[in-house]
Amino acid sequence: MIIFKDRRSAGILLAERMHQYKGRKDTIVFGIPRGGVVVAYEVAKALKLPLDVVITRKISDPHQPELALGAVDPDGQVVWDSGLLEQPELKIKNFKFKIEEEMNEIKRREKIYRKNKEPLDVKDKVVIVVDDGIATGETMLSAVKYLKRKGAKKVVVSVPVGVSDAIARIVLEGVESVVLFPIPAEDFQPVSSYFQNFGEVEDQTVKKLLVS
Repeated sequence: MIIFKDRRSAGILLAERMHQYKGRKDTIVFGIPRGGVVVAYEVAKALKLPLDVVITRKISDPHQPELALGAVDPDGQVVWDSGLLEQPELKIKNFKFKIEEEMNEIKRREKIYRKNKEPLDVKDKVVIVVDDGIATGETMLSAVKYLKRKGAKKVVVSVPVGVSDAIARIVLEGVESVVLFPIPAEDFQPVSSYFQNFGEVEDQTVKKLLVS
C-alpha cells in the first residue's frame, strides 16, 4: 500500500502537522540516519528550524537481521526489547560484540556527518525527532532516551508511518507523537512498502543535507 511519493514528500506533510513549532528559537529537529534525515530535512526547512542527527543503531537478531532486539545510542546505552530477550536462546551477554560493532559505526558516522563539530545543545530545548518509519521502535526509543538524558525539556517523535503498539510504548516515555499513519502491528508491512520511492540513502547525502 503506497501512501507517500518519497521521503521528502512525507517530510513536507509532517511539517504541516507541526506548524506550531515554526520559527521557534527553542526548537531543534533531529533526524535518525540515514533515511530519517531526508524526512527531517524537509521538516526543518519548512519549519525554519536547525537540523542535526541523533545516531542510534539497531541490535539485530543474528538469525533475523531485520528483527531489532534493541538499540544502542552514542553513549553506549542500550535499550532492549525485554519481551524478545525472554527467549532462552537470546542472552544479553551474547551481544557484546554486536554492541561494540554498532558503537564503532556510530562513531564512524558522527565523524563523517559532523566533521568534528559538536552536536547541537538540546538542554532545555524542544526536540523533534524524525525517522522515515517506526517498526519495532527500538532505534527511536533509544534516541528519545538519549536526548532526554542530554536535557531536552520536551521530545516530539515525528514519523510518516509506524506500528501503533511501538508508538504507544514510546509515548509512555512522556513524549508527544506526530504520526501520519499509525497502523496495527498485524497489518504493518515493511516501511519501504508505504513509499513509491524508497531508495538507499548514502552517507554523502546525509552530509550534504546537514550543511544545506
